Order: sequence, then structure tokens, then C-alpha cells
Amino acid sequence: MLDKIKQLMELKRQADQIKRELDAERIEVNEVRGIKIVVTGSQEFQSIEIDQDLIPADDKRRLEENLLRSINAAIKKSQHVAAEKMKNMTGLNIPGL
Repeated sequence: MLDKIKQLMELKRQADQIKRELDAERIEVNEVRGIKIVVTGSQEFQSIEIDQDLIPADDKRRLEENLLRSINAAIKKSQHVAAEKMKNMTGLNIPGL
């Protein structure tokens, strides 16, 4: 029983360490020309930069679609980083990771 508690405490320590690492990780995505998104490994958006050339008044819908595509690419990339860090956690056997 004591060994199981120690193992759980170690897993919590490792999870906390991974969370700190993910919070510090900065992922930059330039999926669409002229749009740059920076998100942390814990999926908190840090910035969205749009080139002035992409903001013509008559092309709002296209800009919104490109922005959405960029945001989704940033989320996908940050999820990949998180999954890779979780794979390195010893003693954690969760299917799909």
C-alpha cells in the first residue's frame, strides 16, 4: 500500500513538472502566409499577428477562415508537444498516448 502511495506521489510530481515545462514551451505557427500565432504547450494563446496586407475591408470572410485554420494548426501542434511529453512519463500506462 505504501509503495502505491509513493508511486502516485511520484506520478503527481512528474505531472507537475510536465505542466511547468508545457507552460514554458512556446510554439510558433505560420500555417497561413501573413498570420503568426504563438501558443504555449499548455494551449494558452500568447499572440496572434496579422500582416496589414491581409486586412482588406472587402475580404473579411477569407481572413476569418485563414485565422481559424491557423488557430487550429497551433492547437494541434501544441497537443502533439503535450502528448510527446506525456509519453516520457514513467509508470503511466494510458492507451492512446
